[in-house]
Amino acid sequence: MVTGQGRRTAGVPTRTDGRARVPSSTPTPQLPLDVSHRDGAGASHADLVAGVLDALPSPTVLIDADGTMLLVNSAWTASGDLLDDDRLRVGVGGNYFAVMLSLSEDPVNHGRIAALRELAAGHRRSVSADYALSTVVGLRWFHLQASRADQSGRVVVTHTDVTSRVEAEQASAWQARHDHLTDLPNRAHLHDLITTELRRPDRGAVAVLFLDVDGFKDVNDTLGHEVGDHLLRELAHRLSARTRSEDTVGRLGGDEFVVLCRDCDVDGALALAERFQSTFDEPFQLGERSTRLTVSIGVATAARDSAVRSTDLVRDADLAMYAAKGAGRNRVRVFSPDLRSAVEQKVLVAAELQEAIDDGQLVLHYQPVLHLPTGDVTGVEALVRWQHPQRGLLAPCDFIPLAEQNGMVVPLTRWVLGEAARQTAEWERAGMPLVTGVNISAAHFGTGSLVADVHDALEAADLAPERLVLELTETSVAEDPLRAAAQFAQLRIAGVEVAIDDFGSGFSSLSQLVSIPAGVLKLDRSLIAGTETRRSESAAAIAAVVGLAKACGMRSLVEGVETADQLALVRELGCTLAQGYFIARPMPAAQLPQWLAEHGGVRHSVGSARLRSA
Repeated sequence: MVTGQGRRTAGVPTRTDGRARVPSSTPTPQLPLDVSHRDGAGASHADLVAGVLDALPSPTVLIDADGTMLLVNSAWTASGDLLDDDRLRVGVGGNYFAVMLSLSEDPVNHGRIAALRELAAGHRRSVSADYALSTVVGLRWFHLQASRADQSGRVVVTHTDVTSRVEAEQASAWQARHDHLTDLPNRAHLHDLITTELRRPDRGAVAVLFLDVDGFKDVNDTLGHEVGDHLLRELAHRLSARTRSEDTVGRLGGDEFVVLCRDCDVDGALALAERFQSTFDEPFQLGERSTRLTVSIGVATAARDSAVRSTDLVRDADLAMYAAKGAGRNRVRVFSPDLRSAVEQKVLVAAELQEAIDDGQLVLHYQPVLHLPTGDVTGVEALVRWQHPQRGLLAPCDFIPLAEQNGMVVPLTRWVLGEAARQTAEWERAGMPLVTGVNISAAHFGTGSLVADVHDALEAADLAPERLVLELTETSVAEDPLRAAAQFAQLRIAGVEVAIDDFGSGFSSLSQLVSIPAGVLKLDRSLIAGTETRRSESAAAIAAVVGLAKACGMRSLVEGVETADQLALVRELGCTLAQGYFIARPMPAAQLPQWLAEHGGVRHSVGSARLRSA
């Protein structure tokens, strides 16, 4: 590519100015132009060719079919000195192919020379390739471009320095494969690495560990995303320090990390998972605060002879990680096929749930509510059921969580609102003035459409608003007390009663309770259940909540009454309302009139309808 011996034609003397000259006593070399012709200025066409080559900024040579260098330009000459490489200090008369072979014995280089020979022979129109050259100034990249100069087989070859372009492309390609925050392989690159390992013919067992930091969201929410990013970089450093040299740590996104373990069986993966967990024993210094965190880890393995895809292996490890979180966090779980079956079943049920709403497969069962001071049944709690065409009658616990996870709880709640209002209006026309309510999920509560949805249900059923009670759990109210107060106020002004459900199971403050415009306080069933083992303590807790409800101008409703002793206790403690299996089990709407006829009829008061199991 380069020479330090001056520019001249092979076997042709040069003029004093250094340009190629063709004396009359020597044969005329067949250059791209007819060098026997001179123009009026006395310059030969050979001089013009030499001048053209010399004007090119890139190192350029003219070679014959055998690779003999016939002409070189100044850039070729200068590049040898610039790169300080004796292999390149070959000029006119030297063999270009030998120069190229001296740079590298790589088979690709041999193929490049073969392509140049084919070009000289007229079997191809051009040759183009990038190649690397190690020099004293570092690795340089050049673009080789060759074209046939004439019919005799002479070839012009240029070498353009493209180091900046190649380095930019390499940097861009690296960034496309790595996470910008931690410099670890990103999702796409991880899958490529796993796929490559799974396809390696002589591979052993492959394990994938899926790690998710417990409580990472709390760090972001309380200390800010900048601190969260610092935590992720620290995690990347700690995890990388605990892996074997043959393993790869990558970041999928957020606080999710994946580790590819090559030639690693289940036992080895579990040992590595324990090492990762031990990295969390040391507190993380986040700003001025020292914080302890834990990690949940899922493990999935591919045996030596198993055919599995990268996406399947990562998915299985992800499922195992969620099983670890579900078991209480800070645990390690190994994937098993039943985890996948459970997820597939959930996906199937979620897909069928929309059809169930549209096709009328949902039904409401009603559980009577007792007014304790009079002993009369005053309302009902409506519980949604799914009459599945293949699986039979499904309880709410079998599909309500799926509805919440798949964004379907709002249309489901709208259906319950409409059906409960319609049934309540029908009972009233039949002389049964019951009051029914619907539990509102936090998801529906957050849409801002609650008041409008309730109004639409009442209007469609032609039901008075006083016949409806809406419930929201204590924990949901605590998430956004201001929004709760605003919407509850609108509902109560319209005549719809509001209840706070499951009180005693959450952590809302008394100040929030006082500010919420609610009329009914429902005691969590865990309070009444505690009377079986710790009667005095549970009775004291129930009495305290009942007293709190009275002080706030609310009625108290105890759910989960299962025995005569529990019923007597809550009546003695001053509770207003009660429900539970001892009073009555949930029943279809058609059975309620007969049950009421046998148990003293109906008294106007308050009940509840909820989207959860009895």
